[in-house]
Amino acid sequence: MLEQLREQVCKANKRLVTENLVTLTWGNVSGISEDRKDIVIKPSGVPYDELTPEQMVIVSIDGQVIDSPLRPSSDTPTHLEIYRHFPNANGIAHTHSRYATIFAQARRSIRCTGTTHADHFRGDIPVTRALTPHEVESGYEHETGRLIVETFRENQLDPHCLPAILLAGHAPFVWGPCPDRAMDNSVALEAIAEMALHLELLAPNAPGLEAHILAKHQSRKHGPDAYYGQTNTP
Repeated sequence: MLEQLREQVCKANKRLVTENLVTLTWGNVSGISEDRKDIVIKPSGVPYDELTPEQMVIVSIDGQVIDSPLRPSSDTPTHLEIYRHFPNANGIAHTHSRYATIFAQARRSIRCTGTTHADHFRGDIPVTRALTPHEVESGYEHETGRLIVETFRENQLDPHCLPAILLAGHAPFVWGPCPDRAMDNSVALEAIAEMALHLELLAPNAPGLEAHILAKHQSRKHGPDAYYGQTNTP
């Protein structure tokens, strides 16, 4: 089971490059086992074109590295905290994609103004508060994960319907039902961030998408009544 997950996570990490979502090694993807006892994540600092499934690091849900000479991504504690609290997250992608990162560093949420956004995310993409000096000193990456969870809890947001967040002054974290779907959501986030930035220039006072249209675009692609795509594939 974990060998298959290693292959999936390796493939998803390589997509970071092919989808133009990273510079140098500024990003990582992980996936969690079906029993949610272990995660598989990119090794720290290894270039994407050198990655192999065997290099993907297995880490227990309590943070212990299992049988690997390589160090896991420095963002591993953040991934673990998301997995512990968001049961529908089975894959996580952290990128520094340009347009989404611009919004994160501007400390601005990405408003839902159109159906492209609504197809993937049910509402505005939230942005966190900044970490405090104490949080940074006490465990930067772990506290980053706690901050993500806090933001969803305090704003009563559903991480299943809204699988993305912007870290203030940093960059996005995105998740999904598997590593590849987390990457799909990262691609979608970058696309809507680019559109949102151009919309700010063209029509800074553009209204948000009407709630009933947002709900329709979510329901037709997600959930029991979804009818977008094919129910049977060859």
